[in-house]
Amino acid sequence: MYTYEYPRMLVTVDAVIFKVDINYKPTHLLLIERGNEPYKGHFALPGGFPEIKELLVDAAARELFEETGIAGVELKQIGAFDDIDRDPRDRNIAIAFWGVVSDDKISPTAGDDAAKAQWFPLDNLPPLAFDHSKIVKAALGCLKRGFPEQ
Repeated sequence: MYTYEYPRMLVTVDAVIFKVDINYKPTHLLLIERGNEPYKGHFALPGGFPEIKELLVDAAARELFEETGIAGVELKQIGAFDDIDRDPRDRNIAIAFWGVVSDDKISPTAGDDAAKAQWFPLDNLPPLAFDHSKIVKAALGCLKRGFPEQ
């Protein structure tokens, strides 16, 4: 068993899910209302902590399903977000993923630690918890560039 005298960072995953129109133009963003602190009552991207033997993309898909009831979305990695003060709980690095849905009939259902889950028009987003506005901006850039396959 190894132990380290130095502090270690936390890792989380976030899912940025856009609803797109027939021309692949993003129109809405999927958000959850946080049911727990920190930022209880604020809107955020679906996400959370990976299990110890879980790939990050699988953790993002699991958290997406647990918090919104939405499954089967192809997720592509955006990158890492590591602002030192991005999470008040501790030093935390988030690995974010993005995906799109085009079916207007997909309705999120809040679950797990999400108090609500809903679509918001991209031109009328509420203030977001953590650094999630920064992550959404990066995801929009990926979508507009047609992010290369991984």
